[in-house]
Amino acid sequence: MPTPTTRPLPDEPRLQLDLQRRALAVLTQMAPVAVELGEVFRDAGHELSLVGGPVRDAFLGRASNDLDFATSASPDETEPILAAWGDAHWDIGKEFGTIGAKRFARGGDDEVVVEVTTYRSDEYDPESRKPVVAFGDTLEGDLSRRDFTVNAMAVRVPEMAFVDPHDGLADLAAKVLRTPIAPERSFDDDPLRMMRAARFAAQLSFHVEQGTLAAIVAMAGRISIVSAERVQTELSKLLCAGAPRLGLEVLVDTGLADHVLPELPALQLEIDEHHRHKDVYAHSLIVLDQAIAQETGPDGVVPAPDLVLRLASLLHDIGKPGTRRFEDGGGVSFHHHEVVGAKLVAKRLKALKYEKQVVKDVARLVELHLRFHGYGEGQWTDSAVRRYVTDAGPLLERLHRLTRADCTTRNRRKAERLSRAYDDLEARIAALREKEALDAVRPDLDGSQIMEILGIGPGPQVGEAYRYLLELRMENGPLGEEAARAALTAWWAERAAE
Repeated sequence: MPTPTTRPLPDEPRLQLDLQRRALAVLTQMAPVAVELGEVFRDAGHELSLVGGPVRDAFLGRASNDLDFATSASPDETEPILAAWGDAHWDIGKEFGTIGAKRFARGGDDEVVVEVTTYRSDEYDPESRKPVVAFGDTLEGDLSRRDFTVNAMAVRVPEMAFVDPHDGLADLAAKVLRTPIAPERSFDDDPLRMMRAARFAAQLSFHVEQGTLAAIVAMAGRISIVSAERVQTELSKLLCAGAPRLGLEVLVDTGLADHVLPELPALQLEIDEHHRHKDVYAHSLIVLDQAIAQETGPDGVVPAPDLVLRLASLLHDIGKPGTRRFEDGGGVSFHHHEVVGAKLVAKRLKALKYEKQVVKDVARLVELHLRFHGYGEGQWTDSAVRRYVTDAGPLLERLHRLTRADCTTRNRRKAERLSRAYDDLEARIAALREKEALDAVRPDLDGSQIMEILGIGPGPQVGEAYRYLLELRMENGPLGEEAARAALTAWWAERAAE
């Protein structure tokens, strides 16, 4: 098996040497599959190189079973090669030059997924939302059309020779995001790369190079030609990254957010409900950080990363700008901002083409995020606790985390008091859950029983009776079938007498 070769770079030599050593270990692990596939393409008269994320991640010490390759072969030439090599293949990306394949585990090897793309360049028509694909003929040309230098490195296979025409390794060592060509040209070719700058800042904890940042500021409006679906994909990846705050700050500071998520920068001008120096934008970023800290890792009730919780945490206060009122005495109020915010969230997420359940769940969490504060002001009845759980439904665990994260006060006594109050609420929920089927609060009688007892058929009256029994269940807990029958009969007689 060939040994991966690299050419040394002069800047930060020790750090780059460490990166090369990491890459050597990872690429050696990947090499059997990459070399084998490289030999297949070479025997067919084509070039093949491992490119993009897998190469970058190798230098960061991360291996991947999903491998991206670039080739001199056309899509029509690539497809039969992969069909013979893999156990399954697909041509869903053929229009853009990409053919995919999967090879199932053999011996001690893991399952491997590869995507092979013909050398290309993506360009946008000024009036179009879809890229126009032009195929290229050299690896170096293909790399020059990639988004950032750290993603413009390659390893030729089967010889395993490192190719880095744009000093991506130096930028990787310096944790810098820079375009391989002039950023204005790069972003003009594909405006979505501006969103990717924010996304990679969040995923890699890198900073955007000044010239690249200035180009985003100047060209932010061009993101409007990109489809909402593609923007949404980048935003979701950003939010689910390890450091989403870094990416969000890029979006806001460059003006990109004005075009893709305008409700977020609008919060910068709004002070928080405590009338202190921090604004609602800063508060929202803190809430996001604190909510992420409460996710339950890869397992648990709220596994990380949780897109719904992160969206709700970031956007929970977007109703404040429209509800801000200056009160006598210098105070500020935001009455019903949770209701207004829920509507704004639903509207924005629909515009970004999020799936219906995500829109519904995020809007519901925003609507409910203030509900707990009534508990902190006075002891709730069991009925109020039941309503809290029922209204949250399957979102309860996320609501717990959003509510706790929403406490950003610097007053330690107040923070401790709120935390104790929520501890108490959770304890009461647990206690009621032991006694009752709290997660599925229903009347003691179902629709069929109601119709039988009242001697009526399907219709609005059954719904009215059901809601009456549900209200009794909320107020009093489980009644039992006999008591519920008596209550229903008395209610029906009283209703008939009116």
